Amino acid sequence: MTTSRLDTLMQRGTDFLGTRYAIMAGAMSWVSERHLVAAISNAGGFGVIACGAMTPELLDTEIAATKTLTDRPFGVNLITMHPALTDLIAICAKHQVGHVVLAGGLPPAGAIDRIKGSGAKLLCFAPALALAKKLVRSGIDALVIEGNEAGGHIGPVSTSVLAQEILPEVAEQLPVFVAGGIGRGEAIAGYLEMGAAGVQLGTRFVCATESIAHPNFKRAFIRASARDAVASVQLDPRLPVIPVRALKNASTELFTAKQREVAGHLDEKRLEMLEAQLQIEHYWAGALRRAVIDGDVENGSVMAGQSVGMVKKEEPAADILATLIAEAEAATDRRAA
Repeated sequence: MTTSRLDTLMQRGTDFLGTRYAIMAGAMSWVSERHLVAAISNAGGFGVIACGAMTPELLDTEIAATKTLTDRPFGVNLITMHPALTDLIAICAKHQVGHVVLAGGLPPAGAIDRIKGSGAKLLCFAPALALAKKLVRSGIDALVIEGNEAGGHIGPVSTSVLAQEILPEVAEQLPVFVAGGIGRGEAIAGYLEMGAAGVQLGTRFVCATESIAHPNFKRAFIRASARDAVASVQLDPRLPVIPVRALKNASTELFTAKQREVAGHLDEKRLEMLEAQLQIEHYWAGALRRAVIDGDVENGSVMAGQSVGMVKKEEPAADILATLIAEAEAATDRRAA
């Protein structure tokens, strides 16, 4: 097999992930389950199970089921504020999961040691340079820097700015994967040339044939443009709600009402802050399930990144990856000419 310029640019990422391509799939609750994860890994990418609000028992079943569909590497995404995080880490260790992705802020005490002690490689999200440097010092194995063009929970800074800030500072120390708003191979090539080891895409894979997302959910993606994917508004500054990017619909008002309810409980001291945050997370898990699984795209949450305008049809995950790679190869070849 001849080695292309793109292969060379991706090599650090492919060596780290153990894959043909340095393209990670973003972990999307209810969407990133066994079928989509296995399809992406089988096609040469890196599928990632979204644990989300799963119980340890459900995650145990999901990992085992994914292993029956692929013998290629895949990862598991865990949320740092999950009350059963220690048990979820133990489930990953039981199945000898090779890569664990921690999302939702700094890992709690002991989590890094437990994950790395199991032999897994640990990736963490960094929405700012200071946090990236802190995570590097803590001994993680790789970073994902995700800009606010992404779907689901987002930070305040765009992908292009984060890449310019963080890659020159930390890319020599460990592999960095860039995420948020990436929908075409030309962007993949650009970030690789800036020093990224690879990229992460979520929105682009929602309409894969293998995705179990409801036909209504997929139709909403195919019809949407970039400007339809909007960020939620924080109603009460005391309640540290991480903004969520989703397609505009009636659920926007429902979330505002939920914030009012939780803020009221805080006022009355009926809730501690962590419990309040967990209630918000459970709200999103339920709202997302209504849209993804039940097909209620009006009252459920249709989480999508701004790259949604580049999702034009339902097609196999292998075809999506092949298109992205062809675009990236053409871009790197043009720049090398």
